[in-house]
Amino acid sequence: MRTLGLMGGMSWESTATYYRLLNEGVRDRLGGLHSAPLIVHSVDFAQVAAMQKAGEWEAAGSLLADVAQGLERAGVTALLLATNTMHKIAELIESAVNIPLLHIGDAVGAELQSQGINTVALIGTRFTMREPFYRERLFERFGQRVLLPTDAEMDEIDRVIFSELCCGQTLPQSKTFYLKCLERLHAEGAEVAILGCTEIGLLVGDQDTRLPLVDSTAAHVRMGLAWMMSQD
Repeated sequence: MRTLGLMGGMSWESTATYYRLLNEGVRDRLGGLHSAPLIVHSVDFAQVAAMQKAGEWEAAGSLLADVAQGLERAGVTALLLATNTMHKIAELIESAVNIPLLHIGDAVGAELQSQGINTVALIGTRFTMREPFYRERLFERFGQRVLLPTDAEMDEIDRVIFSELCCGQTLPQSKTFYLKCLERLHAEGAEVAILGCTEIGLLVGDQDTRLPLVDSTAAHVRMGLAWMMSQD
């Protein structure tokens, strides 16, 4: 197996899910005592979140580029950045290393494309929803049209992520709100909803809604497992 570098801590709640799913995936494929060859660098999310809020994306990119270089020196063969939002500065990370960054948008887009999905709903942080880096990648690479929540819905979705989910809280009223947003987007024509924040899967799942879901965390993990298992 090839060793992966996991860039985590944004937040650690979802990074723990990445770690569990990657190890479960290796166990399920190989059996016995097999587990995932990983090197994890978990950053202090308070520092990163402050940079996000201040619009200091180049500084955040420099921080994560340093992390990526450290993982490369440690011997990993590819990187998983365990957050959707910070893929906004994916190119800064990619330019700093000589190993691939397995992009979460590509993991999601490829799975949707394989299902013949053309119109998707996207929920995530306000950065992921409002800025073009994620939506444009889905459209340009995979031909998917993205529907978004209303501005007011975006504000509440974002608040729940940062104030609750990233702090380990899953509140029933927030789940109800998310499900109402998804139902409205379904009525607007969304065939599938992307859980475009790695924490949202902690709150809602397929069993909760009639609208099929693609959990970006799970899709990203599947991409990472395919890399680890590949002998090319």
